[in-house]
Amino acid sequence: QVELVESGGGSVQAGGSLRLSCAASGYTGSTISMGWFRQAPEKGREGVASIDSTNRPIYADSVKGRFTISKDNTKNTLYLQMNALKPEDTGMYYCAADGYAMQPFVPEWYKWWGQGTQVTVSS
Repeated sequence: QVELVESGGGSVQAGGSLRLSCAASGYTGSTISMGWFRQAPEKGREGVASIDSTNRPIYADSVKGRFTISKDNTKNTLYLQMNALKPEDTGMYYCAADGYAMQPFVPEWYKWWGQGTQVTVSS
């Protein structure tokens, strides 16, 4: 059984930064793709960033240059550094594991999900 636990969310003003963490257990994190998704109220789940087994990152256009995804395999932890936050970045952020590297932003491919951590950016 794989368990993913997110942390690091909070409320910040526009232009601020947050660092999300996703602690994983129950699998070898270096061998699977992982990703961050977000969901705003009344909207679908949106892929934000993904990292594959070779540590190759992929970003949604809306966050390129502002967000950085990284993974520490020794700690089985996934990170998302978010800088220059905008109000439109507001949402529940979810960590996901064991996706399909060729379609990193399709949530249906991911087998495991965390419970989410809320990010609120005020203008």
